[in-house]
Amino acid sequence: MLTAGQGGVTSLTLVRRIKARVSIVFDAITTAEGIAQWWGPDAGPVLIAEADPRKGGRYRVRFRLLDGTEHECSGEYLDIVRPERVVMSWRWKGGQEDPNESRVEIALKAVPEGTEITFTHSRLYDDETRRSHEEGWTGALNKLEALFAGGEAA
Repeated sequence: MLTAGQGGVTSLTLVRRIKARVSIVFDAITTAEGIAQWWGPDAGPVLIAEADPRKGGRYRVRFRLLDGTEHECSGEYLDIVRPERVVMSWRWKGGQEDPNESRVEIALKAVPEGTEITFTHSRLYDDETRRSHEEGWTGALNKLEALFAGGEAA
């Protein structure tokens, strides 16, 4: 689902089902160890993953794409309700991908097959920025889904 907001600012929402309990998925999206396993749109490595998942805490992630380019984002945790909700500010280092600060909200809900994630990235600069982020987050969420494809880790 794609929505346009005021002044052309746009958002994207992606929904996925992950074969793991909500608490396991929550840890995968809020801990440095978890983030390092799935962040980034392709099979390139996460180079830096830092997370202090509490209201007012900060995070920073740097990853390398398969084309060799590196990208870094950081922000503040605006709200954390374990294990069902994470809201954080988002800013790209250098601002090339998006010159503005945007917002990421991740809602987790238990479903029979594990966890349903509703991932929303809002306050994106324009339609091109939204398309780029949709492609990036689709790749990252594919990796998160694959991480638990055989059922959650022991």
